[in-house]
Amino acid sequence: MTKWLVAALAAGCLASAAGHAEDFHGFDPATFDGAPLPPASLKAMVVDALKVAPPRNGKTYVIGFANLQRGITFCALVEEGIKAEAKAAGVDLVVADNNLDGATALTNAESFINRNVDYVIEFQTDANFGATIMQKMKDADIKVVAIDIPMPGATFFGVNNPRAGFMGGSYLAQAAIAKFGADKVKAGYFIEGELPQSGPIPAMRTGGQVAGFIASVPGFEPSHVLKFDSKNTLEESFTQTNSLIGKIPPGVPVMGTAINDQATTGILRAVKQAGRENDVVVVGLGADEKDTLAGEPAFAASVGSFPERYGNWLLPIALETLAGKPVPDSVLINHVMVTKQTMCQYYPDHPCAAGTALSYSFPQAAFEKHLASLQQDPSLADVRNLIPTK
Repeated sequence: MTKWLVAALAAGCLASAAGHAEDFHGFDPATFDGAPLPPASLKAMVVDALKVAPPRNGKTYVIGFANLQRGITFCALVEEGIKAEAKAAGVDLVVADNNLDGATALTNAESFINRNVDYVIEFQTDANFGATIMQKMKDADIKVVAIDIPMPGATFFGVNNPRAGFMGGSYLAQAAIAKFGADKVKAGYFIEGELPQSGPIPAMRTGGQVAGFIASVPGFEPSHVLKFDSKNTLEESFTQTNSLIGKIPPGVPVMGTAINDQATTGILRAVKQAGRENDVVVVGLGADEKDTLAGEPAFAASVGSFPERYGNWLLPIALETLAGKPVPDSVLINHVMVTKQTMCQYYPDHPCAAGTALSYSFPQAAFEKHLASLQQDPSLADVRNLIPTK
């Protein structure tokens, strides 16, 4: 990890006030920089945890990890990181695939309970199944950390949804203006790939994308915002965009973003297939589709989430919980814009493109107003403790 990335992640890993964090063998979720902890530190965490919560099998800790879908690049990177941390800590890891399906996630949760695991890391998309899964975990006295999609009673870890979304939407607007000019952008169309099945917290991400775009294009026509359910996949995003593109006159700018890089790529591919490549610019979220970002001229940037580093937080969170230490309600990743010209700063195996990146300006005042509006949103009444403060 580059020094710059360490500093960026350390600056933005936020813990809610609902739980006071403390240093646990070099891990404080409020200030942790995301770099892998030494194996000795992880093993010391295990020793402390064993004093409080002996392993249920009488031998070693077993942690269950239910992945969102193992075939998605972002999820594969998350899994690789968790596996590496579990190996370094000397704990066993049982992996299941939720396959983007709530019923499957419930079956996997029941399997973890039957296997008598000591802790569960959940990455599951269907908010309708969250309460049922968590009730079963509570009945079995198994603690849970939920990745990116919250579950009632679980520690939340992942994307700072309002900020990441607002960054992506505002960057998209500024990149579009640089490419097409302000007047053409005002007459253009904004395509948004949502994920309604995951509930109100991830909706803050896509809502932030729309709000960030609108804040950067005063006078943009609201009826030109076209939303669809991406179902978190490239394929569905492609299909839905393909049905929308006919509504947009030829030569009119098409600006697109979505819940993740894959769905954003689906938007781009559909517009290109329609012969409209010169009309489109997109911005992703995740920065995990690095080859797409590097190779597609119309893929202007992506909001970096660094999924390959998720495990560096998640395993210590699990061990800290087992050790009886206080853990915050939520731990959020800091985000940076990753562009063709800057990606080598974060991923040294990918060269930076020549030239200068867009001179991007984050609309801080507009974002603060957006955050204030979230506090008043009745749909977020039950999860206000998970709304970031900055």
